[in-house]
Amino acid sequence: VQLVESGGGLVQPGGSLRLSCAASGFSFSTYGMNWYRQAPGKERELVATISSVGGSTNYVDSVKGRFTMSSVSAKNTVYLQMNSLKPEDTAVYYCNARIRARDYWGRGTQVTVSS
Repeated sequence: VQLVESGGGLVQPGGSLRLSCAASGFSFSTYGMNWYRQAPGKERELVATISSVGGSTNYVDSVKGRFTMSSVSAKNTVYLQMNSLKPEDTAVYYCNARIRARDYWGRGTQVTVSS
């Protein structure tokens, strides 16, 4: 299993970024996927999830209405569109898949929101 994130960077408050997570080594359409983030000095936090069936999504309250998670099975890729970014969104963002009760993680991509 391999998960590779990309798309992070430095953005001003109010700006947007789109994160990507390219997945390989497992049946992508069978499992839901998750985005987590970890800010300095804080615990890793679940930000968004997408189900394998129907593609339903859920978000932590702090990002509802601003972030959108999506999945393209043909590309084995999930995305996290982040709009109206705030300084408190600054963190390393990680892609996650739970397969047969085991968690798999990417290396993460840094998102910094600052003027």
